[in-house]
Amino acid sequence: MEQTRTLLASLESCSFDKGFHSPVNREALQPHLKLVALPRKGKRSQQAQAIEQAEDFVKARRQHSAVESAINALEVHGLDRCPDHGIAGFRRYVALAVVARNIHRIGAILHEKQRKRAQRNARALDRDRPFPLAA
Repeated sequence: MEQTRTLLASLESCSFDKGFHSPVNREALQPHLKLVALPRKGKRSQQAQAIEQAEDFVKARRQHSAVESAINALEVHGLDRCPDHGIAGFRRYVALAVVARNIHRIGAILHEKQRKRAQRNARALDRDRPFPLAA
């Protein structure tokens, strides 16, 4: 934990999956973080439910979901298996996967802009077209 603390000095909260909850984990993390989001599995006591419905806890869980979504996007685009060896190869592979995902996102944004522009142009053409006169 101390090594993580030196690397990530600004880390104030951390969210985990439900499988990580245990009193030992909570007690180990509590002195180091302002908020430890360790949701419990199954039915919760009123006290545990109150903790998990607190605004800060819910916010941390939502950020956790966003991170999980980003990880899934990387896995879908090729980062599910790393053929490179060693930590240097792994870092290179992750960096390339992040770049590839960013390029994919930029392409989707540009495609959406182009689609909206084409819709606007089609509406403008319809608006400018003269009405046929009745004979």
